[in-house]
Amino acid sequence: MVLNNIRFMQTAGDLLMIRPAAFGFNPQTVATNYFQQANTSEKNVQELAAQEFEGLATLLRDHDIDVLVVNDTIAPTKPDAVFPNNWISFHEDGTIFIYPMHAANRRWEKQPHVLGEVLRKFDYARIEDLSYYEQEQRFLEGTGSMVLDRTNQIAYACYSHRTDKDLFITDFAARMSYLPVGFHATDEEGHPVYHTNVMMSIADRYAVICLEAITDEQERALVAATLQQSGKTLIPISRAQMQGFAGNILQVHNRQGKKYLVMSDQAYEHLTAQQKTVLTQFNPILHTPLSTIETYGGGSARCMIAEIFLPLK
Repeated sequence: MVLNNIRFMQTAGDLLMIRPAAFGFNPQTVATNYFQQANTSEKNVQELAAQEFEGLATLLRDHDIDVLVVNDTIAPTKPDAVFPNNWISFHEDGTIFIYPMHAANRRWEKQPHVLGEVLRKFDYARIEDLSYYEQEQRFLEGTGSMVLDRTNQIAYACYSHRTDKDLFITDFAARMSYLPVGFHATDEEGHPVYHTNVMMSIADRYAVICLEAITDEQERALVAATLQQSGKTLIPISRAQMQGFAGNILQVHNRQGKKYLVMSDQAYEHLTAQQKTVLTQFNPILHTPLSTIETYGGGSARCMIAEIFLPLK
């Protein structure tokens, strides 16, 4: 299939979400995800996560945003299946990327029925499956590892155990003709930020970013300058706000083209009144409780959504 006159948009109006079947604390990911916490006193984690999932999906649909919900399978057990944006991404030119995942049990999330459900409605041109890099212990976890400025064709990545520099530059940016902007970032205790999408989010006219997490002055200056030169208003957040998932947010649009910023209640509560005022000048904010998913999974609203930019059939 050849696609002509591609119009690159920053926001998606079609979203993929995976309804969890066995959500829970994943011991295989905790070593590299310092947002993740174990609370052994909580017994009904799957039930609570399922309620939070339905709350987010319903909130989006109530605002006329298209959400394709696909059910996770019971077996094999996939505690992080609720975060599909890490293993797959969909692009305007018809490209589908499948990514190499750091944790062995997260590789099971690449279920054929998920892609099959997407392709019932959408067309595609090619599939770039990078899973073979798992055998080399090299990883690039989708739009967790990368935050994309789709309209300007710029990709940002915070390097970590889950985000390989060469894969980012050669296997994604070069193949998709994106300008790669890589950097290093740490949390308040000096741990590497495991995924770029917990520290920054790019919308159509603004970017929310934890610049203070980028400790190298030259890297910080490059990231800020690139965002500003591409026309984005910078809305800085602190490391403490990042830890509260105020960076793990996503701008989307509904069937009428109205844009919204989606986040968790915790993220919303971590924003200052001034930040909320600035953000709502660009778009309304939608937020919902996700505390169980955040606590046990170490991810929030943005991680739960895979944007579908593929052309409709």
